[in-house]
Amino acid sequence: MNPTSAIDFALARPEIFLLGATCVVLLADLWISDRNRQLTYFLAMATLFLTALLVTGAPDGRHLAFHGMFVSDGIAKLLKLVACGTVAAVFLYSRDYLIQRGLFRGEYFVLVLFATFGIFIMASAGSLLTMYLGIELLALSQYSLVAFDRDSPVAAEAAMKYFVLGAIASGLLLYGISIIYGVTGTFDLAELATRVDAAAASKVGLLFGLAFLLAGISFKFGAVPFHMWVPDVYHGAPTSVTLFLGAAPKLAYFALAIRVLAEGLGGAVGAWQEMLVVVAVLSIAVGNIVAVAQTNLKRMLAYSTISNVGFILLGILAGTPFGYRAALFYTITYVIMALGSFAMIVLLSRKGFEADRIEDFRGLAQDHPWFAWMMLFLMVSTAGVPPFVGFFAKLYVIQAVLDVGLTWVAIVAVLLSVVGAFYYLRIVKVMFFDPPADEVSVTAGGSLKLLLSLNALTVLALGVFNTALVNAIARAIP
Repeated sequence: MNPTSAIDFALARPEIFLLGATCVVLLADLWISDRNRQLTYFLAMATLFLTALLVTGAPDGRHLAFHGMFVSDGIAKLLKLVACGTVAAVFLYSRDYLIQRGLFRGEYFVLVLFATFGIFIMASAGSLLTMYLGIELLALSQYSLVAFDRDSPVAAEAAMKYFVLGAIASGLLLYGISIIYGVTGTFDLAELATRVDAAAASKVGLLFGLAFLLAGISFKFGAVPFHMWVPDVYHGAPTSVTLFLGAAPKLAYFALAIRVLAEGLGGAVGAWQEMLVVVAVLSIAVGNIVAVAQTNLKRMLAYSTISNVGFILLGILAGTPFGYRAALFYTITYVIMALGSFAMIVLLSRKGFEADRIEDFRGLAQDHPWFAWMMLFLMVSTAGVPPFVGFFAKLYVIQAVLDVGLTWVAIVAVLLSVVGAFYYLRIVKVMFFDPPADEVSVTAGGSLKLLLSLNALTVLALGVFNTALVNAIARAIP
């Protein structure tokens, strides 16, 4: 085995800088008074900006480092750039919300940065062990973030439920990894891909390992039947935390699925495709149907997340390069739409009031027509209405499924999407056609309003002009 070289550290420069800068933010925050807490915010934003610059400067092509445990390629580069932009938006959206509630503390920014580091590790994982380390770093940060508001019993309950179920899911993943190692004799994903066919004599063991791996992956995604934590956690966590949970981790879990299933276990695609199709269809069905009955917007968006995760899994289970590209396109566009949707709750919230009920949006078009239209853009895009980007995301995934002969899955997905359109359009009806019970107040700062407007307009712009994103994804997944 060759010793670690300077080239290895050069390839991991973004991760090394992000970890070091996060530790600096942590230490600096100890000496910053509450009156000057804005400095922590600016240090965190500067960390993300400089990390993104380092990611941009990473070499093109596929490179291995640290004896194959770290991968630098197009997928990792794109996911890391989107993650940096997403977390920066989360920080900007959350600043006023945290200040108003007395939660503007350094640990929020530090935990999110550590979670971002976990996303980076997962995006570049070349080994099952590296992937597991990234999963746990991200998960532990998320558990702490959900319980961030120490005075909220609802948040504490949600965090405890998330922690217990997350520990079980981590155990399932680790057990699946151990079985796969026992069958193939390797943790390395590239080597695993060459040994899966040779493991045909131990096919029963491989299937058992796959089953445990898929259970763990499904839990992390929030897919049915491992979805029970999603609505409670989304509802119980502070909205500034829900913003992060509903967006950035989806990038990491896409990396988990694509690295482990497509790259490491691509030779067993027939086995995990049959398992994944059940999970995907159930997720779309349960997410769309149960969301109809919700009156709380955060819980409705949680079930919407479950449904959209089903569509991401449809692209992955196709098992083709086009399917993987469709799944990545869907993941990125969903992150953008989810960011804007949860940010609308932040926009209408104020000290002592959470605008997380659907009825809180009543008559928004009368008092604030611009933001009513922005919310309309976000809702109809998530529903999959042309010419918004959500329509093309669903179209590409369904096309990928049709290409592999799963016509019945495509038909079910389309029919359930029609069901899903109902609860998205109900928000539009409430905003434009219901009279307001009281005047709808917007106390958010100008930066939040500007970013939210750009966020909502992006879902339209990416629908009309999506060539750049499609080409970037095609370069990442040839």
